[in-house]
Amino acid sequence: MLKQRKRLAAGDKLVVASHNPGKVREIEELLAPFGVKTLAASALGLPEPEETGDTFEANARLKAVAAAEASGYPALADDSGFCVAALGGAPGIYSARWAGPEKDFAVAMERLNAEMGDAADRTAWFVCALAVAIPGEPPLTFRGEVWGEAVWPPKGSFGFGYDPMFRPGGHSLTFGELSPIAKHAMSHRAHAFRLFVDAFLKR
Repeated sequence: MLKQRKRLAAGDKLVVASHNPGKVREIEELLAPFGVKTLAASALGLPEPEETGDTFEANARLKAVAAAEASGYPALADDSGFCVAALGGAPGIYSARWAGPEKDFAVAMERLNAEMGDAADRTAWFVCALAVAIPGEPPLTFRGEVWGEAVWPPKGSFGFGYDPMFRPGGHSLTFGELSPIAKHAMSHRAHAFRLFVDAFLKR
């Protein structure tokens, strides 16, 4: 079924349905080897739809469909978040909201650490759901996860969001300390992206 869908080739335009500069940059870097021309939703003046879904996949589909319908181009949307076992998986789909209207993730990390307190279980994981919407076709979603632990204090200046307080399993550095190339090799977004590539991109 997937093979019968439209596949994107070098030179095709794809809207990155996000207003988060960090996400847009990562997705552009992941797409660069394929020659697809990315158009940021913010550059096109597309509004940010309200995220009313109760899962990462639902929110990603909502954003992708809205961008595809508004622009007339295929659209790729990402909904991702940081999950902590000691908080029952929170902040999860509310990860960005914990950063407040100013999207201050230093504040979000302070809150997360305070709510974890002295919890012995520091297990944490990132989730990424990518949704692709092509005008005239139902959207598809792809999910990626990476597991590790929450650390304090935050370390590193690379990445964005909660990256400085997440150390992936089997590694001594946080996502905030890893180079973009190293992070792209293992991140939740990279895992979901590989599934998207297999389904939609011409090699």
